[in-house]
Amino acid sequence: MAQQSTTAIHAGYSPGGEHRPLTVPLYPSAAYEFTSHADAVEKFALRQAGFTYSRTGNPTVAVFEQRAAALEGGAHAVATATGQAAVALSLLALTQGPRHLVVSNQLYGGTVDLLTDTFHDFGIRVSFVDPDNPDAWQAAIEPDTRAFFLESVTNPLSTVPDLPRLAAIAHRHHIPVVVDNTLATPANFRPLQHGADIVVHSATKALAGHGQVLGGVVIDGGGFDFSDAERWPQLARGRERYAGSSLLERHGAGAYAMLVRSKFLHDLGPTLSAASAHSILTGMETLAVRAAAVQHNVQLLARFLAPHPAVARVHHPSRPEHRHHRRAAALFPRGTGSVLAVQLHDAALVPAVIDRLQVIALAANIGDTRTMVAHPATMTHCRLSAAQLAEAGLDPAVLRLSVGLEDPADLIRDLDHALNAALAERPGPGAPCLAPAPKVSIA
Repeated sequence: MAQQSTTAIHAGYSPGGEHRPLTVPLYPSAAYEFTSHADAVEKFALRQAGFTYSRTGNPTVAVFEQRAAALEGGAHAVATATGQAAVALSLLALTQGPRHLVVSNQLYGGTVDLLTDTFHDFGIRVSFVDPDNPDAWQAAIEPDTRAFFLESVTNPLSTVPDLPRLAAIAHRHHIPVVVDNTLATPANFRPLQHGADIVVHSATKALAGHGQVLGGVVIDGGGFDFSDAERWPQLARGRERYAGSSLLERHGAGAYAMLVRSKFLHDLGPTLSAASAHSILTGMETLAVRAAAVQHNVQLLARFLAPHPAVARVHHPSRPEHRHHRRAAALFPRGTGSVLAVQLHDAALVPAVIDRLQVIALAANIGDTRTMVAHPATMTHCRLSAAQLAEAGLDPAVLRLSVGLEDPADLIRDLDHALNAALAERPGPGAPCLAPAPKVSIA
């Protein structure tokens, strides 16, 4: 089996044709010519593989799908226009009816919006539970629960759920496990090897790594049993849409991915463009190198920030005091990705710290080559209620850092300047005394 760095460069594509280009060609075509009417009939009927119209498939996008599946150790993948679309389509394909979901209460704010608002409008019921409490997941299961959903590393507190244990609970009840692996990336963690059945990514983030395009992907491990026609009629029963046959009969282990593609991608249209796929593929080639460099920077910044007089806590599992330090060391020996959270002593310091940063950008993205800061309570998670913020552990004093590839000495100087300036301008009653922050080796 090829290593991740090799897979990220070569999977899904071999040079061919007259010119044999080494890099993946860009195919900016909306439609494809068929060799005959019979050829068109077979492809539109999904009895023969091939491209019909780029809403559901494109040669450049297909390479991205194959490469993403290979990186995660999956069997099939479907690309989408955004990571949000990947989450939506992966779950919609499981909850037709509508049905019930059990999900982590520590999720990206946009995902919470999707689940509590739009899915609620669709009649899909959602139970939010603590990912650190497996008994709560067991207790939340209902007769029509059709998926567990969680993040492999949570955004922004970098907690690490016990995925193998939660997957064991789900599988005892014949429930598939869907995991958002955006933060960790397959360079650091492959959920399918630890009990997940389906993996989703916002490819906008570290897979692309350059912040230039939007994209997402749904990756199916191909091992979940969807043969129960009462439980999974959308896959195991004949459908008029497929000329009376079932997707399982036609596509076997690829039935779930074909449902995502042929129904939800086709009907709703959140298609990844060929140009965006091409750009993401370029970024993916350096994923392993970037992930290692980012992990080095993350650990240095966490070590610098932890004793700073303006900082109450650093939320990152590389820190021995983090509640998931041992679990992360066992499951994520290469690191947990680019995100760490910094909890200041006083939420009133937040604007002053942010506004004094010069190298670190105020932006709502993660996984970029650039280091960025965000204030979750008023930005990415701003529509969560006070109770939801508390359940997710998002104190108003928490800042999220997405660490990039700048020289760590420059990042540390930038943070030190901003934190010290904020403290100096607002000492206030009971605020910590300004003291020099300890020096941190950046070797």
